[in-house]
Amino acid sequence: MQYDPIKRKLGSLAGRSVFLRKMLYSLLDILLLRSWHVRRLLRKMAPSMPQNAIVLDAGAGFGQYSYRMARLHKNWKVTAIDLKEEQVTDCNLFFQAAGMGNRVRFITGDLTELTDENNYDLILSVDVMEHIENDRQVFTNLLRALKPGGSLVISTPSDRGGSDVHNEYDKSFIDEHVRDGYNIDDLSLLLLKTGFSDVETSYTYGRAGSAAWRISMKYPVKMLGVSGISWLVLPFYYIIVMPLAMILNYTDVNTRNRSGTGLLIRAVK
Repeated sequence: MQYDPIKRKLGSLAGRSVFLRKMLYSLLDILLLRSWHVRRLLRKMAPSMPQNAIVLDAGAGFGQYSYRMARLHKNWKVTAIDLKEEQVTDCNLFFQAAGMGNRVRFITGDLTELTDENNYDLILSVDVMEHIENDRQVFTNLLRALKPGGSLVISTPSDRGGSDVHNEYDKSFIDEHVRDGYNIDDLSLLLLKTGFSDVETSYTYGRAGSAAWRISMKYPVKMLGVSGISWLVLPFYYIIVMPLAMILNYTDVNTRNRSGTGLLIRAVK
């Protein structure tokens, strides 16, 4: 399944309207379980962060996490980097129109070529590393870009069914992924070898979360891949499934998952 065309369609529907873009962000916060986990961790970390923290959103996409981090603390300065120039332009226009342009700026760039040094208190990378072949170089770059004591937060698929791959014969649900998922121990070891001093790992998308993902993301995305008319059907579909999906998301966030198809990592420099 090609996911990028669907994301472009969502972006075009929101356009540069401040209201519609905020609605899109709220919808993504509700639908995407990874957003629940990431926002929970950021809220937990916020009290121990510097009041004037400098933050990097590494692989910012639509900019929903840049928006949430800027909303989380009004003194934080957020730099967001992404490969897609048109997306960077749209986000900069939105944040300017939303009155947040002095605190959030988007730049076009490649994480494998990031040269910042001792610049950020926090780097967030959500569903990015599974798209990058040279992950070792990116981790090295992110470590260098962090200030001493700064934190890297990563959300990425695991090898326990991430990308909807459960055995050697399955194909990734998302064609743009260069790897199906990380082994939790291998990723932790890789970060330690890169130079991070402390790594905390946890599984996301356990049984409840995986069920929520299927009904709120997998099935709708497959519908959109079959026919454009599905855009008209989806609102009615979500009216039916959203209460159950939110219960499942809440259960997953408040459960210590022994296994799961997603990983949430915090690594400290």
